Amino acid sequence: MRSSLPRTGRLVLAAGLVSLLAACNTASRPGQYAALEGYTPDPTLKTASKSNLTGRVRNACAIVQSRLQKVEQSTLTAPCGCYADRTLAALDKDEVASYRATGYFNDTATAKALTALDSCKLPRPV
Repeated sequence: MRSSLPRTGRLVLAAGLVSLLAACNTASRPGQYAALEGYTPDPTLKTASKSNLTGRVRNACAIVQSRLQKVEQSTLTAPCGCYADRTLAALDKDEVASYRATGYFNDTATAKALTALDSCKLPRPV
């Protein structure tokens, strides 16, 4: 089955999804980064605007939460918008730089992302 999203769109969604999954995975193993074998961060992250980064996080949230909650992604627009806005607003410049370089949140950013999930009343992925 062929996706209706262009290749770039699929890459953006995949990068955001990997970011959220890696953040959740590292939260369960503090001090360790998830082994993301074969993952290469999207090179456009390095120059993406903060609003673009927020959009990526919002999209990743909608994908992960729709699977987790077994609901349509469209029902998660507001809570995932809340999550993305709060997460990116909480990150300092070093955490944003780390996200841009790796494509996923470092330990301190992960803690902030998990706080945002709780604040926006979204369940934490296991």
